[in-house]
Amino acid sequence: MTRYNIALMPGDGIGPEIVAEGVKVLEAVAANGGFTLDWDIFPHGADHYLATGELMPEETLKDLAKHDAIYFGSIGDPRVAPGILEKEILLKMRFYFDQFVNLRPVKLFDGVETPLAHKTASDIDFVVIRENTEDFYVGIGGRASPGKGRQELTVLRELYNVKFGLDIDCDGDELAYQIGVLSRKGCERVMRYSFDLAVRQGRGKVTAVDKANVLTHMYGMWREVFGEVAAGYPQIASEFNFVDAITMWFVKNPEWFDIVVAPNMFGDIITDLGAMISGGLGLAAGGNINPDGLSMFEPIHGSAPKYKGLGVANPLATIWSGALLLEEIGEAAASQQVLDAMHAVLSERKVLTKDFGGTASTSDMGNAIVAKLQ
Repeated sequence: MTRYNIALMPGDGIGPEIVAEGVKVLEAVAANGGFTLDWDIFPHGADHYLATGELMPEETLKDLAKHDAIYFGSIGDPRVAPGILEKEILLKMRFYFDQFVNLRPVKLFDGVETPLAHKTASDIDFVVIRENTEDFYVGIGGRASPGKGRQELTVLRELYNVKFGLDIDCDGDELAYQIGVLSRKGCERVMRYSFDLAVRQGRGKVTAVDKANVLTHMYGMWREVFGEVAAGYPQIASEFNFVDAITMWFVKNPEWFDIVVAPNMFGDIITDLGAMISGGLGLAAGGNINPDGLSMFEPIHGSAPKYKGLGVANPLATIWSGALLLEEIGEAAASQQVLDAMHAVLSERKVLTKDFGGTASTSDMGNAIVAKLQ
């Protein structure tokens, strides 16, 4: 029997509740599929940080590296200043393990309502591939007061190390600046992943998102590399969309899209829109993927601390993220079984959580998915 060692990080807020349902579902489908999931729990999050002062030390990262995948709940807590947990735990893992693909499926299930008039499940079924380690999310920048100064900014990545030495001469009011970085290799690998996914899933088109008409340097190179990669896949159609235009087309004609590949910041923005048109954040699954290394799977919604302990959070995004985990570790049939069970429950509309207008609890939804699997 195949055994997989999975790192489990429930996180903050509703994280432990939704992860518990995800584990329940994955255990059920593993029993069907004849494989075993061994869980190692990592407590890192707000409670752990406030009790110990520890965020994500090097020793923990090395321990995580021994696992087959990471299953993550959510992070964020009002007791901790915004950005600390996200940057020092979540983003640190993404960068450390070079999880350069952020995969977010956008799919409307039968039985789920969309705010888009006259659109059905056949119209909304695409995947957004967000580059996950570059762009403006490298997190470098600063502020300058009037006068002269200098700042050294460094980006350390698996692909490169780059340093910026900035001489600043500010003769006006205080200013702030943020620097984005794209590398040719970083663009190429996420675009190649997108075309390969289109081939694997039998999809016909890959759409690249940018704002090259204004941010000409970074996104000009993004367009250039996309054209080079697309030339190697003549059987797959390719096109460009400006980020502002694609938000409009997601609403008006979502059926136009198969695979969408976007830089980090734009990908973050458009996937929240994708979640809303396909039923809301309760169905927003995500994977942070290194195809040749350790990948991490999580719902894209936050920790929702005001709902902590109430048992009303929708666990389906977490369960779907678990299905993505199964596919990545090589259990594609089990992954599809989870999706089929989700479809069956949602299409019946007998078990619906609060966000879908129902009264089912978090555990009720998990139990309903397990029942379909059994």
